[in-house]
Amino acid sequence: MRGKWLDWVMPAWLIWLIGSGLLAVAEMLTLDLVLLMFAGAALGTAGVALLGAPVILQLITFIALSVGLLFVVRPIAARHLAERTPGQIDGAQAYVGRLGVVTERVDEKRGRIKIGGDEWSAVTQTSIEQFDVGATIRVMEIRGATAVVSGDAI
Repeated sequence: MRGKWLDWVMPAWLIWLIGSGLLAVAEMLTLDLVLLMFAGAALGTAGVALLGAPVILQLITFIALSVGLLFVVRPIAARHLAERTPGQIDGAQAYVGRLGVVTERVDEKRGRIKIGGDEWSAVTQTSIEQFDVGATIRVMEIRGATAVVSGDAI
């Protein structure tokens, strides 16, 4: 043994690297960018440990990187993620206005359409509209997982 109590299990840099990976995975569950900053600090500390720094220097490095990332990088990243352009549309709302093709007869209660490569359940806007298989429709609205379609706006 080289006198380091943990070297016989695994090197310190590997512990920091594993910790960084675990923190990054945990960030995917929280999505608040805090654990990601700790993951970055652990990754930086793994580099310091790989150079052979003593444990106390590794801890100081981790703390310094954590504070720096939390108070400098995180606010910038959070602001960047929160910025949206006025016309930016995301999620299912991106389908509104697109054309689709009926794959199963659509009426006011049920039906199926294909928009691009995606299949959607669909209903008509009014009870008098009905579309047969192969008809081209326009998505007017998304309600949950159902597209509200019309043939008038084509």
